[in-house]
Amino acid sequence: MAGRFCVTLRHAGDDADAATMAFITASAAVASEKETLVFLTMDGVHLSQKGVVETVKEPGLPPLKEVVDKYLAAGGSILACGTCVKKRGLDEKDLAPGVAVAGAPALVAFLSGGAPSVSF
Repeated sequence: MAGRFCVTLRHAGDDADAATMAFITASAAVASEKETLVFLTMDGVHLSQKGVVETVKEPGLPPLKEVVDKYLAAGGSILACGTCVKKRGLDEKDLAPGVAVAGAPALVAFLSGGAPSVSF
């Protein structure tokens, strides 16, 4: 059994380093045959919107769009906190490809089997 791994991300363009490293870490988990979830929370939910990932670039790291595309192509999943999306007035109709909105119960269910988790 491959197991699970969760990366929680609370940053978007406000901390391009953290956002990019979160997806690099998630990509490593997928490459290690882990069922991997990136859970966007707080300001991280801005990455759930179309066109935002393309604007995040940290010098010395690959563009976030490139990292996210590889992560999704490898089978990783992305959930955006529904409460956080609503609080920030973001529109679920403008979700980027590969992103779904879910609440804390979905995160708890994913973690409940003892999945390791890191936060950025």
